Amino acid sequence: MSRSAFLRPGISFLRNFKEHPESVGETYTQHFKVAARFSVLLGYAAFAAIVHAFIPSLFESTSSRIIKKLHSDMMNRHK
Repeated sequence: MSRSAFLRPGISFLRNFKEHPESVGETYTQHFKVAARFSVLLGYAAFAAIVHAFIPSLFESTSSRIIKKLHSDMMNRHK
């Protein structure tokens, strides 16, 4: 992936890190915490899904429950 896919030309390095969080009404630190939490929960959902694939009686609704909760959280973040 090219460098410009991550950093937009003509915008300062610091601005690239602040623009999106500001666009959703958060500081960089607040946005980091939200994104990190989502990442951890998605990782857990992925783990539960692969275990469920091998042993269907385990984690029967874990992944879907996590994804539904994350979707709800995302939709209600800025109301």
